[in-house]
Amino acid sequence: MAIAQSATVHASAVVEEGAVIGEGCVIGPLCVVGAHVVLKERVELKSHVVVTGQTEIGADTVVFSFAVIGEVPQDLKFKGEASRLVIGERNRIREHVTMNTGTEGGGGITCVGDDGLFMAGCHIAHDAQIGNRVIVVNSAAVAGHCVIEDDVIIGGLCGIHQWVRIGHGAIIGALSMVTNDVIPYGLVQGPRGALDGLNLVGLKRRGVARADITALRAAFQMLAQGEGAFMERATRLGEETESAYVQEIVDFILGDTDRSFLTPG
Repeated sequence: MAIAQSATVHASAVVEEGAVIGEGCVIGPLCVVGAHVVLKERVELKSHVVVTGQTEIGADTVVFSFAVIGEVPQDLKFKGEASRLVIGERNRIREHVTMNTGTEGGGGITCVGDDGLFMAGCHIAHDAQIGNRVIVVNSAAVAGHCVIEDDVIIGGLCGIHQWVRIGHGAIIGALSMVTNDVIPYGLVQGPRGALDGLNLVGLKRRGVARADITALRAAFQMLAQGEGAFMERATRLGEETESAYVQEIVDFILGDTDRSFLTPG
């Protein structure tokens, strides 16, 4: 066990032999930190937090009460093989959040990027790859093997089906069930999630130029109403566009995936 001198560990907390606790960490009352856990600088665990498994939590991340981080996957194929959970810096992980380690079939690692907000009761399953600045709202669930790119917002009580990819800057409205890939900057809403436009609010908040937003709107219309099949429209769009944002959508659509797409209505 290696606990930095500047770390603070409450007398009622349990830190198992082998854990590494970085400078300035704060471990609150009745927390449990497992033997293979690494907490980087200034990580704070509020009361009653469990961090277990081969889990690494990045600097300046705060984990709130009753979260369980790094437990084994909820996957019947998991047979106890070594697997990991790596969480980046400056995340806010709220009450009752669960994040699981990976499985052999998924590469053995679950990754969470930097600057995320994971609201109370949400779940990040085995082998998920979560980007930077992602927001997962209360009681939403991201299933195994999903890829959630940077700046995605997943609304409350959503379910993201296993293996689904959600592209950069997309937004998923509350109560949606998403079973297919979502293009970058897409807006999904409805009980069975449908691609209903672009995340214009998010684009404007990030200061995306008006010309790029106009290009994205035109691209969306072409994907929705252009000639040919969806993949043909995307290929043609890639040949015609000069917008980096539109090209990002094209590359996403033409990339490798095990799922079909939510297509524009």
